[in-house]
Amino acid sequence: MGTLGGTQAYGEPSYWDDRYKNESGPFDWYQKYPSLAPLINLYIPRHHRILVVGCGNAAFSDGLADDGYQDVINIDISSVVVEAMQKKYANRPQLKYMKMDVRDMSEFDTGSFDAIIDKGTLDSILCGQNSQQNAAKMLHEIGRVLKDKGIYVLVIICWVSRITYGAPSYRLRLLRGSSFWTIKLHVIEKLCPNESSEHQKRELTKPFVLEDDDGSSVEEALGKNPDVHYIYVCTKVLTG
Repeated sequence: MGTLGGTQAYGEPSYWDDRYKNESGPFDWYQKYPSLAPLINLYIPRHHRILVVGCGNAAFSDGLADDGYQDVINIDISSVVVEAMQKKYANRPQLKYMKMDVRDMSEFDTGSFDAIIDKGTLDSILCGQNSQQNAAKMLHEIGRVLKDKGIYVLVIICWVSRITYGAPSYRLRLLRGSSFWTIKLHVIEKLCPNESSEHQKRELTKPFVLEDDDGSSVEEALGKNPDVHYIYVCTKVLTG
C-alpha cells in the first residue's frame, strides 16, 4: 500500500501511532468535557456504563470520571496511545483503556454499554479509504454493543470545504441507513482556545426539531457554513 496523504491517512493505524509518538498531548477533538457536560449529564446517568471510541490522548474521559461517572471504557486503534493512557491513568479505576478497532468490537458482548461517546472517530473513518463500507461496519458495531434504549452521542464538525460529511442532510441519511436510531440534533458553537462555554449563543441542551427527513430545516436555520459542531444524540430502538 502506498503512503496516504492528507485526511485519507486518518483511517490508518500507522498514522495514529506515528502521530501519538510525536504528540505530547493531551488533545481533545472538537470540544472539551466542560463544554459538553450539560448534554452528557442530560442523557447519561452517572451509574451507566460508557464506551468512548477513538479516545486518543484526550482528557475527556478524565473529565467524565471527575464528574462522577464510575465505569468508562476507552478504545483506540493506536497501541501507542493506549499504552500511554494505561500508564497515565493506572490509578484511576473508573477508566479502562483497550486497543480495539471500532469496526470490530467482538471482544464486547452484544448489549454491553448504556452509552457510547464519539468525538471525531466516525469523521476520521469517513476521511479514509473505503469510507462508506467502514462507516457502515462501525455503526453496525456501535448498535450491537449498545443496550436497547442506549445512547450514542456523536460529536462532529461541520466541514466548510469540499468535505461536507457533517451536514445534517448527509449525516442523517448515514445514521438512518443503519435503522437503529431515533435521533435528536444539538448544536454547539466552536470555541476559541481561551473562550468560555458560557458565551454560547444557543442553549446546548435544547435540540433542534427535525421538521423534515433530510435535515434541511436545520441547515436553513443556521445558515451557510455555520461555525458549529453538530451533536447527534441517537437512541437505540428496541430490537426484540
